[in-house]
Amino acid sequence: MTAETEYGMSTASGYGIEVPPLDQWQFAPYLQWSMQNIQTFLPVHQIRRGVRVAEFAHRPTALESLSVPHPWEDRRASFTEVMGATHTDGWMVTHRGTVVGEEYLGTLAPGSMHLLMSVSKSLTATVAGLLAASGELDLEREVTHYVPRLAGSGYDGALVRHLVDMRTGVRFSEEYLNEDAEVRLLEEAIGWAPKKHPEVPDTLLAFLATLEKDAPHGGPFSYKSCETDALGFVIEGAAGVHAAEVMSERLWQPMGAEFDAHVGIDTAGGGMFDGGVSAGVRDLARFGNLFVNGGRALDGAAVLPGWWVADTFAGGEDSREAFARAESPTLMPGGMYRNGFWFPGESGDVMLALGIHGQMIYMNRATGVVGVKVSSWPTPQDAEKLFWTVRAFETASWALNRGEV
Repeated sequence: MTAETEYGMSTASGYGIEVPPLDQWQFAPYLQWSMQNIQTFLPVHQIRRGVRVAEFAHRPTALESLSVPHPWEDRRASFTEVMGATHTDGWMVTHRGTVVGEEYLGTLAPGSMHLLMSVSKSLTATVAGLLAASGELDLEREVTHYVPRLAGSGYDGALVRHLVDMRTGVRFSEEYLNEDAEVRLLEEAIGWAPKKHPEVPDTLLAFLATLEKDAPHGGPFSYKSCETDALGFVIEGAAGVHAAEVMSERLWQPMGAEFDAHVGIDTAGGGMFDGGVSAGVRDLARFGNLFVNGGRALDGAAVLPGWWVADTFAGGEDSREAFARAESPTLMPGGMYRNGFWFPGESGDVMLALGIHGQMIYMNRATGVVGVKVSSWPTPQDAEKLFWTVRAFETASWALNRGEV
């Protein structure tokens, strides 16, 4: 599938849909199509699978009829109704490596790629953990050791550990609906949005180098997409090759991915690892199963070091305190953020990979359940849709653990 380079003037081959204008692809009526076809109108770098595919077992269940409580209202809906009410493009649930439910809606298919938005952060932080395990990356070293181009920026003095836990003091606004927020200026730098601010550099790394510091590094949790983009360049600096190649060789191939993935890039080839990875639902489930299976792939192959998995679930000494002191509301009392993952409550067994517009991997190591959902919410954030989806996966998780389905 190809598209002409002049946005808004061409048609995506095989779809009969005009490629959206660059300032509209993240909005209705284009959003759902764009989330599944970003490679037709924006440049990407492949994340290639290997020859080996780690296969799932399959056991049909009646997940769809489970009754799911609303997160804060006194009403319930079936699992199917929750998926339908939350703009789902595809979902999958596995229990101890066995697929117990899978559905694709609209044009999405098992082999289709879907933009993951910030689920990309969890993948990228995991790759950093793999490099730390090999000794190529020291999480306690300064970011500028691996990315000299960031010397003199707000990242001076920040550690790699601060990137993976979102605790630098770099000033960066994550207001998605504010055209002047840094999160939107970043999109101008990478070419995901028209250049409305002439002062914004033309590459991602050059943009990161303009960011300034407004608080001490290592302070409260502060969710900032720029951190994972900086981490992508750290990975490249540590490994000596593009971070997409590192993700392919260290994670995607070892876990036995079924399909290729890809990541959006800027004009210089820099990867947008904060939210630009696209992948298939089944491979997201393979990734989630690494964490509920002690770092091992579905076929038993060792992929992640056990200490990284344990550290992710346990958190650091002050991870929960730092999360509680976050300036912006997290809606997750007692939770934390560690190694690119969200922990929605005090339990150390349930963690989430989350992305705007409704992307999620739910992982419960106590029950061995992984839930994946890719979506096209009309708005970037929607607390009701988010927490009702979590409730749906939790309901399925405990029903499977009790043998009720």
